[in-house]
Amino acid sequence: MKQIGDEHAFRIRRNLQDAGCEASQVNQFLDLERRQCRREQYRLLSCQKAALLQRLHQIQYKIDCLDHLVYIMQQEDEKERRNALCKKPIL
Repeated sequence: MKQIGDEHAFRIRRNLQDAGCEASQVNQFLDLERRQCRREQYRLLSCQKAALLQRLHQIQYKIDCLDHLVYIMQQEDEKERRNALCKKPIL
């Protein structure tokens, strides 16, 4: 098993935490680093990325729903504005 320095472990830990990994994932990754299991590390990172992308897509859908509602409201407001202009008496 390979020894990893404190600074190297700190940088890995910090990066994974910043990427939203849980403590168990960080510890698993560091264990894989010590055992030099690069393929498993890639797999772990890929799974985290997939989870983040899924959350991103869920949030994007919610944003799209809000944008659609704003669009509908603007269309209704524009229609009301046009109707109001048509109903004004001509002087």
